[in-house]
Amino acid sequence: MNDPTRDASSTKVPYDWTQEFPKADWSRLRIDPAEMASGGPVRGGIPAIDAPTLRAAKAIRPLQIGEAEPVIGVSLNGEMRAYPLSVLIWHEVINDTLGGLPIAVTYSPLCNITRVFDRRVGEAVLDFAATGRLRHSCQMLFDRQSESWWEQASARAVSGLYADETLRALPARLESFAAFKARAGEGAMVVIPGQPSKRQYGANPYWGYDRADKPMFSEGPLPDGIAPLARVVAVGERAWALDLLSEKGRIEDGDLVIDWAPGQQSAVDAPLIAKSHAVGGAIVSRRGADGALSEVEHTVPFAFAFHALHPTATILTRDGR
Repeated sequence: MNDPTRDASSTKVPYDWTQEFPKADWSRLRIDPAEMASGGPVRGGIPAIDAPTLRAAKAIRPLQIGEAEPVIGVSLNGEMRAYPLSVLIWHEVINDTLGGLPIAVTYSPLCNITRVFDRRVGEAVLDFAATGRLRHSCQMLFDRQSESWWEQASARAVSGLYADETLRALPARLESFAAFKARAGEGAMVVIPGQPSKRQYGANPYWGYDRADKPMFSEGPLPDGIAPLARVVAVGERAWALDLLSEKGRIEDGDLVIDWAPGQQSAVDAPLIAKSHAVGGAIVSRRGADGALSEVEHTVPFAFAFHALHPTATILTRDGR
């Protein structure tokens, strides 16, 4: 786990980190470099999108985004927008403004974590991108302004000027494109590739991954009682197996209400996302004193990633563990 008391005085920062991030202040390093792995691309190899190209949902053709393909649906201050994983799988970060709020929409394919953050820290508005480094198979981000590193899974800065700061995570749904349109309307805007010839949009560079026996870049202990690449619904340090939710239809835990949402495909199964198997999803809400439901920030990670972040937490499964 991240250690807030750790600094770089006793840790040798890898040479390639210092060369790729020359503005970074490595004197406040909160992770052991030995816990990190290179995903292959270096800085810039996974380019963030800073000015997303938009199109109304009603103008999206079936071959561009299928009805069951996964998107991140975000609603802020009365404005809704969809961020397809077919785009994010090639970029991992989209810096955008929605409902007047600067946000970063992020996706880490190898741990299946999608998160949306407020890009403001104090008076600063930051722009984010992927470092190309992984911890527990999850992407490490950096902000271009200070070159501090941020762990996408925890929303916390682990080095640099902003070390120990935490980004504000915003509620969002990982849902099918059809489900997004049903709640947002055909006029809602959808992010599409700005330069479609630059990447194989719609293709999955990690094909077969969520059928694997173990994660690609995580050497830590694996969870008991559940397959490492099974999906779970995680709210803070609590988690429920997605197949348990599928079976029950609804799970209530205190004021939390978790509803099963069928019809969503995997993004990391078949070579083409549109041909991938259905995995479904979740709608997570909190019941207020008046009985009204409000959306809750959550993730749907692979079980191994949740276990790496919360090694003492229990994942509730069909057999009760």
